[in-house]
Amino acid sequence: MTAYRFVHAADIHLDSPLRSLALRDPALAEFIGNASRLVFTRIIDLCLEEKVQALLLAGDLYDGDQTSMKTARFLGEQLRRLEAAGIEAFIIRGNHDALSRITKELVFPENVHLFGGRAEAIEIRRDRGERPIVMHGLSFAKPQAPESLLAKYRPPVDGAINIGLMHTSLGGSPPHDVYAPCSANDLLNSGFRYWALGHIHKRSATEGSCAIVMPGIPQGRDIGEGGPKSVTLVSVLDDGSIVLDERIVSLAQFQRVSIDSSGVASWFDLVARLETTLRDAAARSDSDHLVARLAISGTTPLAWNIRRDADLLRTEAEARAESIGNIWIEKLEIDCRRPVSIVAGEADPVEDLRRMMDDEVVGSEGFRAEANDVVNDLIAQLPPECRRNIVPDDSGLAQLVERLAGEGAEEILARLAAGDADGAR
Repeated sequence: MTAYRFVHAADIHLDSPLRSLALRDPALAEFIGNASRLVFTRIIDLCLEEKVQALLLAGDLYDGDQTSMKTARFLGEQLRRLEAAGIEAFIIRGNHDALSRITKELVFPENVHLFGGRAEAIEIRRDRGERPIVMHGLSFAKPQAPESLLAKYRPPVDGAINIGLMHTSLGGSPPHDVYAPCSANDLLNSGFRYWALGHIHKRSATEGSCAIVMPGIPQGRDIGEGGPKSVTLVSVLDDGSIVLDERIVSLAQFQRVSIDSSGVASWFDLVARLETTLRDAAARSDSDHLVARLAISGTTPLAWNIRRDADLLRTEAEARAESIGNIWIEKLEIDCRRPVSIVAGEADPVEDLRRMMDDEVVGSEGFRAEANDVVNDLIAQLPPECRRNIVPDDSGLAQLVERLAGEGAEEILARLAAGDADGAR
Protein backbone atom coordinates (compact mmCIF):
# COMPACT_ATOMS: atom_id res chain seq x y z
CA MET A 1 0.00 0.00 0.00
CA THR A 2 1.44 3.35 -1.05
CA ALA A 3 1.89 6.18 1.43
CA TYR A 4 1.91 9.94 1.09
CA ARG A 5 4.46 11.25 3.59
CA PHE A 6 5.07 14.77 4.80
CA VAL A 7 6.73 16.70 7.61
CA HIS A 8 4.44 19.03 9.55
CA ALA A 9 6.08 21.97 11.34
CA ALA A 10 4.94 25.36 12.59
CA ASP A 11 6.04 28.43 14.54
CA ILE A 12 9.65 28.58 13.35
CA HIS A 13 9.85 32.27 14.37
CA LEU A 14 12.99 33.02 12.36
CA ASP A 15 15.08 35.80 13.93
CA SER A 16 12.96 36.12 17.05
CA PRO A 17 14.36 39.13 19.00
CA LEU A 18 14.46 37.40 22.45
CA ARG A 19 14.52 40.70 24.34
CA SER A 20 13.85 39.21 27.79
CA LEU A 21 16.67 36.70 27.43
CA ALA A 22 19.03 39.40 26.14
CA LEU A 23 18.49 41.37 29.33
CA ARG A 24 20.17 38.58 31.31
CA ASP A 25 22.68 37.10 28.87
CA PRO A 26 23.24 38.63 25.41
CA ALA A 27 25.51 35.75 24.34
CA LEU A 28 22.82 33.17 25.16
CA ALA A 29 20.20 35.29 23.38
CA GLU A 30 22.37 35.37 20.26
CA PHE A 31 22.89 31.59 20.43
CA ILE A 32 19.16 30.84 20.76
CA GLY A 33 18.29 33.46 18.15
CA ASN A 34 20.56 31.76 15.61
CA ALA A 35 19.25 28.34 16.63
CA SER A 36 15.95 28.96 14.84
CA ARG A 37 17.76 29.02 11.48
CA LEU A 38 19.81 25.94 12.29
CA VAL A 39 16.67 24.08 13.33
CA PHE A 40 14.90 25.06 10.10
CA THR A 41 17.87 23.60 8.23
CA ARG A 42 17.42 20.43 10.28
CA ILE A 43 13.77 20.28 9.24
CA ILE A 44 14.80 20.49 5.58
CA ASP A 45 17.44 17.81 6.23
CA LEU A 46 14.74 15.56 7.72
CA CYS A 47 12.55 15.99 4.64
CA LEU A 48 15.45 14.97 2.41
CA GLU A 49 16.55 12.04 4.57
CA GLU A 50 13.02 10.63 4.82
CA LYS A 51 12.31 11.28 1.11
CA VAL A 52 8.91 12.77 1.93
CA GLN A 53 6.57 14.22 -0.67
CA ALA A 54 5.91 17.52 1.12
CA LEU A 55 6.70 19.93 3.94
CA LEU A 56 3.73 21.63 5.64
CA LEU A 57 4.42 24.89 7.49
CA ALA A 58 1.38 25.95 9.52
CA GLY A 59 2.21 29.60 10.13
CA ASP A 60 4.59 31.96 11.95
CA LEU A 61 7.60 31.25 9.82
CA TYR A 62 8.79 34.74 10.73
CA ASP A 63 8.56 36.77 13.91
CA GLY A 64 6.84 40.04 13.17
CA ASP A 65 7.89 43.13 11.20
CA GLN A 66 11.04 41.50 9.84
CA THR A 67 12.87 43.38 7.08
CA SER A 68 16.12 41.38 6.79
CA MET A 69 16.73 40.20 3.25
CA LYS A 70 19.42 37.94 4.70
CA THR A 71 16.58 35.92 6.18
CA ALA A 72 14.80 35.92 2.82
CA ARG A 73 17.88 34.56 1.07
CA PHE A 74 18.34 31.88 3.73
CA LEU A 75 14.73 30.80 3.42
CA GLY A 76 14.89 30.71 -0.35
CA GLU A 77 18.06 28.60 -0.29
CA GLN A 78 16.51 26.04 2.04
CA LEU A 79 13.29 25.74 0.05
CA ARG A 80 15.28 25.32 -3.16
CA ARG A 81 16.93 22.28 -1.55
CA LEU A 82 13.45 20.77 -1.40
CA GLU A 83 12.74 21.82 -4.98
CA ALA A 84 15.88 20.02 -6.17
CA ALA A 85 14.63 16.83 -4.51
CA GLY A 86 11.11 17.15 -5.97
CA ILE A 87 9.54 17.90 -2.55
CA GLU A 88 6.64 20.34 -2.39
CA ALA A 89 6.07 22.87 0.38
CA PHE A 90 2.68 24.16 1.51
CA ILE A 91 2.71 27.30 3.67
CA ILE A 92 0.08 29.41 5.41
CA ARG A 93 0.65 32.77 7.03
CA GLY A 94 0.21 33.05 10.79
CA ASN A 95 -0.43 36.14 12.90
CA HIS A 96 3.29 36.98 13.07
CA ASP A 97 3.81 36.42 9.34
CA ALA A 98 1.08 38.95 8.58
CA LEU A 99 3.34 41.69 9.98
CA SER A 100 6.34 40.71 7.87
CA ARG A 101 7.39 42.62 4.79
CA ILE A 102 9.38 39.58 3.63
CA THR A 103 6.16 37.57 3.37
CA LYS A 104 4.91 40.03 0.75
CA GLU A 105 8.21 40.58 -1.08
CA LEU A 106 9.84 37.13 -1.24
CA VAL A 107 9.35 35.14 -4.45
CA PHE A 108 9.21 31.46 -3.54
CA PRO A 109 10.54 28.61 -5.73
CA GLU A 110 8.00 26.82 -7.92
CA ASN A 111 7.70 23.89 -5.50
CA VAL A 112 6.19 26.18 -2.84
CA HIS A 113 2.51 26.98 -2.55
CA LEU A 114 1.73 29.90 -0.23
CA PHE A 115 -1.99 29.93 0.53
CA GLY A 116 -3.60 33.34 0.22
CA GLY A 117 -6.44 35.17 1.93
CA ARG A 118 -9.07 33.06 0.18
CA ALA A 119 -9.39 29.37 0.94
CA GLU A 120 -7.89 27.03 -1.61
CA ALA A 121 -8.07 23.27 -2.15
CA ILE A 122 -5.15 21.78 -4.09
CA GLU A 123 -5.21 18.21 -5.34
CA ILE A 124 -1.87 16.48 -4.98
CA ARG A 125 -0.37 14.91 -8.10
CA ARG A 126 -0.39 11.12 -7.58
CA ASP A 127 0.04 8.01 -9.68
CA ARG A 128 -2.98 6.40 -11.31
CA GLY A 129 -4.80 4.11 -8.89
CA GLU A 130 -3.63 6.00 -5.79
CA ARG A 131 -6.30 7.61 -3.66
CA PRO A 132 -6.67 11.37 -4.22
CA ILE A 133 -5.25 13.72 -1.58
CA VAL A 134 -6.40 17.33 -1.34
CA MET A 135 -4.49 20.01 0.57
CA HIS A 136 -6.58 22.84 2.03
CA GLY A 137 -5.25 26.13 3.39
CA LEU A 138 -6.04 29.73 4.25
CA SER A 139 -3.81 32.63 5.29
CA PHE A 140 -4.65 35.92 6.94
CA ALA A 141 -3.21 39.21 5.77
CA LYS A 142 -3.70 40.84 9.20
CA PRO A 143 -2.39 39.74 12.60
CA GLN A 144 -5.88 39.80 14.11
CA ALA A 145 -8.33 36.97 13.51
CA PRO A 146 -10.88 37.06 16.35
CA GLU A 147 -13.34 34.67 14.65
CA SER A 148 -13.04 31.05 13.60
CA LEU A 149 -11.73 30.47 10.07
CA LEU A 150 -13.21 27.00 9.71
CA ALA A 151 -16.35 28.12 7.86
CA LYS A 152 -14.17 29.85 5.26
CA TYR A 153 -12.44 26.60 4.24
CA ARG A 154 -13.64 24.74 1.19
CA PRO A 155 -15.65 21.61 1.94
CA PRO A 156 -13.84 18.26 1.91
CA VAL A 157 -13.64 16.57 -1.47
CA ASP A 158 -15.66 13.34 -1.58
CA GLY A 159 -13.56 10.20 -1.97
CA ALA A 160 -10.31 12.05 -1.24
CA ILE A 161 -8.12 12.27 1.85
CA ASN A 162 -8.49 15.90 2.90
CA ILE A 163 -5.66 17.62 4.78
CA GLY A 164 -6.06 21.12 6.21
CA LEU A 165 -3.51 23.69 7.34
CA MET A 166 -4.76 26.16 9.95
CA HIS A 167 -3.16 28.66 12.32
CA THR A 168 -5.39 28.75 15.39
CA SER A 169 -5.38 29.16 19.16
CA LEU A 170 -8.09 26.45 19.37
CA GLY A 171 -9.88 26.99 22.71
CA GLY A 172 -7.14 29.29 24.04
CA SER A 173 -3.75 28.70 25.64
CA PRO A 174 -1.92 31.34 27.70
CA PRO A 175 0.30 33.18 26.96
CA HIS A 176 -0.76 32.90 23.28
CA ASP A 177 -2.97 35.55 21.72
CA VAL A 178 -6.42 34.47 20.56
CA TYR A 179 -6.17 33.72 16.87
CA ALA A 180 -8.90 32.12 14.73
CA PRO A 181 -10.36 30.19 17.69
CA CYS A 182 -12.23 26.95 17.12
CA SER A 183 -12.93 23.79 19.07
CA ALA A 184 -11.37 20.37 18.60
CA ASN A 185 -14.89 18.99 18.09
CA ASP A 186 -15.42 21.38 15.18
CA LEU A 187 -12.28 20.03 13.53
CA LEU A 188 -13.20 16.42 14.29
CA ASN A 189 -16.57 16.90 12.57
CA SER A 190 -15.18 18.78 9.57
CA GLY A 191 -14.81 15.74 7.33
CA PHE A 192 -11.05 16.25 7.06
CA ARG A 193 -8.64 13.40 7.79
CA TYR A 194 -5.73 15.48 9.14
CA TRP A 195 -5.49 19.00 10.51
CA ALA A 196 -1.98 20.51 10.44
CA LEU A 197 -2.19 23.25 13.03
CA GLY A 198 0.11 26.00 14.26
CA HIS A 199 0.20 28.85 16.81
CA ILE A 200 0.37 27.10 20.21
CA HIS A 201 3.99 26.34 21.07
CA LYS A 202 3.33 23.17 23.07
CA ARG A 203 2.92 19.92 21.14
CA SER A 204 -0.40 18.10 21.17
CA ALA A 205 -1.82 15.33 19.02
CA THR A 206 -5.28 13.78 18.80
CA GLU A 207 -5.65 10.58 16.76
CA GLY A 208 -8.82 8.93 15.51
CA SER A 209 -11.16 9.49 12.60
CA CYS A 210 -9.53 12.90 12.26
CA ALA A 211 -5.94 13.46 13.38
CA ILE A 212 -5.43 16.92 14.89
CA VAL A 213 -1.78 17.83 15.44
CA MET A 214 -0.19 20.94 16.93
CA PRO A 215 3.55 20.22 16.52
CA GLY A 216 4.64 23.05 18.79
CA ILE A 217 7.63 25.32 18.33
CA PRO A 218 10.65 23.38 17.00
CA GLN A 219 13.13 25.44 19.02
CA GLY A 220 12.27 26.80 22.47
CA ARG A 221 13.19 30.43 23.17
CA ASP A 222 12.88 30.65 26.96
CA ILE A 223 12.13 28.56 30.05
CA GLY A 224 8.41 28.82 29.32
CA GLU A 225 9.09 26.75 26.18
CA GLY A 226 11.16 24.15 27.99
CA GLY A 227 12.02 20.60 27.03
CA PRO A 228 12.91 19.02 23.69
CA LYS A 229 11.03 20.36 20.67
CA SER A 230 9.92 18.55 17.57
CA VAL A 231 8.13 18.30 14.25
CA THR A 232 5.79 15.54 13.09
CA LEU A 233 6.53 13.05 10.33
CA VAL A 234 3.20 11.89 8.90
CA SER A 235 2.43 8.88 6.71
CA VAL A 236 -1.00 8.77 5.03
CA LEU A 237 -2.02 5.40 3.56
CA ASP A 238 -4.56 4.93 0.78
CA ASP A 239 -7.02 3.30 3.21
CA GLY A 240 -7.07 6.60 5.12
CA SER A 241 -5.00 5.39 8.06
CA ILE A 242 -2.42 7.81 9.42
CA VAL A 243 0.85 7.16 11.26
CA LEU A 244 2.36 9.96 13.36
CA ASP A 245 6.05 10.00 14.24
CA GLU A 246 7.37 12.77 16.50
CA ARG A 247 10.92 13.79 15.54
CA ILE A 248 12.99 15.95 17.90
CA VAL A 249 14.86 18.70 16.03
CA SER A 250 15.70 21.29 18.72
CA LEU A 251 19.32 22.38 18.91
CA ALA A 252 18.96 23.44 22.54
CA GLN A 253 16.36 22.77 25.20
CA PHE A 254 15.53 24.91 28.20
CA GLN A 255 15.23 22.88 31.39
CA ARG A 256 14.68 23.55 35.08
CA VAL A 257 17.42 21.68 36.94
CA SER A 258 16.71 21.17 40.65
CA ILE A 259 19.60 21.01 43.12
CA ASP A 260 18.80 19.91 46.66
CA SER A 261 21.18 21.58 49.11
CA SER A 262 19.73 19.78 52.15
CA GLY A 263 22.44 18.72 54.55
CA VAL A 264 25.24 20.42 52.59
CA ALA A 265 27.53 22.15 55.10
CA SER A 266 30.41 23.42 52.92
CA TRP A 267 30.73 25.44 49.76
CA PHE A 268 32.96 22.75 48.24
CA ASP A 269 30.30 20.08 48.75
CA LEU A 270 27.62 22.38 47.31
CA VAL A 271 29.62 22.93 44.11
CA ALA A 272 30.33 19.20 43.83
CA ARG A 273 26.60 18.45 44.09
CA LEU A 274 25.88 21.13 41.51
CA GLU A 275 28.35 19.59 39.06
CA THR A 276 26.95 16.07 39.54
CA THR A 277 23.42 17.34 38.95
CA LEU A 278 24.45 19.20 35.79
CA ARG A 279 26.16 16.10 34.40
CA ASP A 280 23.06 14.02 35.03
CA ALA A 281 20.82 16.63 33.39
CA ALA A 282 23.08 16.86 30.35
CA ALA A 283 23.06 13.07 29.97
CA ARG A 284 19.24 13.07 29.98
CA SER A 285 18.89 15.95 27.49
CA ASP A 286 17.36 15.03 24.12
CA SER A 287 18.87 18.09 22.39
CA ASP A 288 22.46 18.95 21.53
CA HIS A 289 22.63 21.76 24.09
CA LEU A 290 21.06 22.20 27.52
CA VAL A 291 20.03 25.66 28.74
CA ALA A 292 19.66 25.18 32.48
CA ARG A 293 17.73 27.23 35.01
CA LEU A 294 19.17 26.10 38.33
CA ALA A 295 16.64 25.88 41.14
CA ILE A 296 18.56 25.52 44.39
CA SER A 297 16.45 24.59 47.41
CA GLY A 298 16.65 22.76 50.71
CA THR A 299 17.52 23.30 54.35
CA THR A 300 21.20 24.05 54.81
CA PRO A 301 23.44 26.14 57.11
CA LEU A 302 24.72 27.72 53.87
CA ALA A 303 21.36 29.36 53.15
CA TRP A 304 22.67 32.87 53.71
CA ASN A 305 25.99 32.20 51.97
CA ILE A 306 24.17 30.92 48.89
CA ARG A 307 22.00 34.04 48.73
CA ARG A 308 24.84 36.41 49.52
CA ASP A 309 27.22 34.89 46.99
CA ALA A 310 24.78 33.94 44.25
CA ASP A 311 27.06 35.61 41.69
CA LEU A 312 29.97 33.43 42.79
CA LEU A 313 27.79 30.34 42.66
CA ARG A 314 26.71 31.21 39.13
CA THR A 315 30.37 31.59 38.14
CA GLU A 316 31.05 28.15 39.62
CA ALA A 317 28.08 26.73 37.72
CA GLU A 318 29.22 28.28 34.44
CA ALA A 319 32.74 26.90 34.90
CA ARG A 320 31.38 23.40 35.54
CA ALA A 321 29.00 23.73 32.57
CA GLU A 322 31.89 24.71 30.30
CA SER A 323 33.95 21.72 31.42
CA ILE A 324 31.03 19.35 30.78
CA GLY A 325 30.28 20.97 27.41
CA ASN A 326 27.13 22.15 25.58
CA ILE A 327 25.50 23.54 28.73
CA TRP A 328 24.39 27.13 29.28
CA ILE A 329 23.36 28.55 32.67
CA GLU A 330 20.30 30.71 32.06
CA LYS A 331 19.48 31.73 35.63
CA LEU A 332 19.75 30.79 39.31
CA GLU A 333 16.67 30.52 41.51
CA ILE A 334 17.36 30.22 45.24
CA ASP A 335 14.88 28.91 47.80
CA CYS A 336 17.13 27.73 50.63
CA ARG A 337 16.40 27.91 54.35
CA ARG A 338 18.64 27.58 57.35
CA PRO A 339 17.96 24.82 59.87
CA VAL A 340 15.76 25.83 62.82
CA SER A 341 17.76 25.77 66.03
CA ILE A 342 16.37 25.30 69.54
CA VAL A 343 18.40 26.83 72.35
CA ALA A 344 17.64 25.95 76.00
CA GLY A 345 14.14 24.89 75.05
CA GLU A 346 13.32 28.27 73.52
CA ALA A 347 12.13 28.79 69.94
CA ASP A 348 14.47 30.43 67.47
CA PRO A 349 13.72 34.19 67.41
CA VAL A 350 14.39 34.28 63.67
CA GLU A 351 11.66 31.70 63.17
CA ASP A 352 9.33 33.78 65.32
CA LEU A 353 10.09 36.74 63.05
CA ARG A 354 9.41 34.59 59.98
CA ARG A 355 5.94 33.69 61.22
CA MET A 356 5.19 37.32 62.07
CA MET A 357 6.31 38.48 58.60
CA ASP A 358 4.18 35.79 56.93
CA ASP A 359 1.06 36.51 58.99
CA GLU A 360 1.18 40.25 59.65
CA VAL A 361 3.22 41.71 56.80
CA VAL A 362 3.29 39.63 53.61
CA GLY A 363 -0.21 38.28 54.24
CA SER A 364 -1.82 41.68 54.85
CA GLU A 365 -4.09 43.32 52.26
CA GLY A 366 -2.23 46.62 52.54
CA PHE A 367 1.12 45.03 51.72
CA ARG A 368 -0.34 43.08 48.77
CA ALA A 369 -1.99 46.18 47.31
CA GLU A 370 1.20 48.24 47.55
CA ALA A 371 3.31 45.37 46.19
CA ASN A 372 0.92 44.94 43.25
CA ASP A 373 1.31 48.62 42.38
CA VAL A 374 5.12 48.44 42.51
CA VAL A 375 5.27 45.29 40.38
CA ASN A 376 2.76 46.68 37.87
CA ASP A 377 4.85 49.84 37.47
CA LEU A 378 7.98 47.76 36.81
CA ILE A 379 6.22 45.44 34.35
CA ALA A 380 4.81 48.41 32.41
CA GLN A 381 8.38 49.42 31.53
CA LEU A 382 9.10 46.08 29.83
CA PRO A 383 8.49 45.23 26.14
CA PRO A 384 5.00 43.74 25.50
CA GLU A 385 6.26 40.21 24.81
CA CYS A 386 8.17 40.22 28.12
CA ARG A 387 5.06 41.33 30.00
CA ARG A 388 3.00 38.47 28.56
CA ASN A 389 5.66 35.92 29.50
CA ILE A 390 6.09 37.20 33.06
CA VAL A 391 2.44 37.94 33.84
CA PRO A 392 0.05 36.22 31.40
CA ASP A 393 -3.06 37.09 33.48
CA ASP A 394 -4.31 38.43 36.87
CA SER A 395 -3.53 35.18 38.66
CA GLY A 396 -0.01 35.36 37.23
CA LEU A 397 0.45 38.79 38.83
CA ALA A 398 -0.69 37.49 42.22
CA GLN A 399 1.69 34.55 41.98
CA LEU A 400 4.58 36.82 40.99
CA VAL A 401 3.96 39.20 43.90
CA GLU A 402 3.73 36.27 46.32
CA ARG A 403 6.97 34.77 45.07
CA LEU A 404 8.87 38.07 45.17
CA ALA A 405 7.58 38.81 48.68
CA GLY A 406 8.63 35.36 49.86
CA GLU A 407 12.09 35.71 48.35
CA GLY A 408 12.52 39.14 49.93
CA ALA A 409 11.51 37.83 53.33
CA GLU A 410 13.94 34.93 53.03
CA GLU A 411 16.73 37.34 52.09
CA ILE A 412 16.15 39.41 55.23
CA LEU A 413 15.90 36.35 57.47
CA ALA A 414 19.02 34.81 55.99
CA ARG A 415 20.98 37.98 56.73
CA LEU A 416 19.76 37.99 60.32
CA ALA A 417 20.57 34.33 60.77
CA ALA A 418 24.02 34.44 59.17
CA GLY A 419 26.58 32.95 61.48
CA ASP A 420 29.62 32.47 59.23
CA ALA A 421 30.45 35.49 57.12
CA ASP A 422 33.14 33.55 55.25
CA GLY A 423 31.33 30.27 54.74
CA ALA A 424 31.42 30.56 50.97
CA ARG A 425 35.17 31.02 50.72
